[in-house]
Amino acid sequence: MVQIEDSKITAIGDVLNNRERPLKERFRALFTLRNIGGEHALESIGRCFEDDSALLKHELAYCLGQMQDVRAIPVLTKVLADVQQEAMVRHEAAEALGAIGDSSVEDTLVNFSKDPVIEVAETCEIALERVRWLKRLKEEEKTLKDDNPYASVDPTPPAVSKSVEELKRILMDESDSLFNRYRAMFALRNLRTTDATLALACGLKGKSALFRHEVAFVLGQLQEECSIPFLVDNLRDPEENEMVRHECAEALGAIATEECTRVLNEYLMDDKRVVKESCEVALDMCEYENSPEFQYADTLVKVNDDK
Repeated sequence: MVQIEDSKITAIGDVLNNRERPLKERFRALFTLRNIGGEHALESIGRCFEDDSALLKHELAYCLGQMQDVRAIPVLTKVLADVQQEAMVRHEAAEALGAIGDSSVEDTLVNFSKDPVIEVAETCEIALERVRWLKRLKEEEKTLKDDNPYASVDPTPPAVSKSVEELKRILMDESDSLFNRYRAMFALRNLRTTDATLALACGLKGKSALFRHEVAFVLGQLQEECSIPFLVDNLRDPEENEMVRHECAEALGAIATEECTRVLNEYLMDDKRVVKESCEVALDMCEYENSPEFQYADTLVKVNDDK
């Protein structure tokens, strides 16, 4: 956790909550608050759920989950329960509750696993399985083995070692549970090979929009150029769920080749606001990924003291 003065945290929170600031600056402020952690940062992030950008609110929930601070549970529960919030925001709030992993959220996740919005219901099912899995580990006095090379808090643990072919079979088995298919997904990601990446890319044609969205996210973590055609194909599809298109755009921003930049620029005026805004943020990610100085997710926003 980064140590920083309260006055600076307040200033960074003001950037995040200022609708007049460019979205890319607000995202940088959000990532900074996530890295800082603590009650003051949590409060600044929580205030921003009144914003009208679904993309930003989705990212707020994601960051709260990654922070794994139980003090974020009330605001995340409120967002999940708010049927006026966009599906992608409620989904991310549910996933964040699973990431925090506290057993106190079990009843909430059970309740919303029956939500009429399929992406929300499916997310709650996966999050509930993760919470119960963590609970079993604790009861068995086992420690969580984290072999995730990306330092993210994943919705499920990876599957135990299997071949790429077997993991791909599980990944694409529509009759299996999403929890098991996600486990295969993260196991493939952790292999970090071309064959594993191409197996993952097949998941972009799965039936569940939630599943396709997670595949796109994982491909963004891998940053393998062989996945670009698959991500572009889903981004270009006007019939694709906007939550999936958004994640494809951000994955292309993480890969950050010249082709990615060209494609993202094509969709800066997309009819779907969340896609348009995702391309804006993704292009900023491209700029940072190609900078020799620092990485996007580790950026500390610069705050002028005279603001």
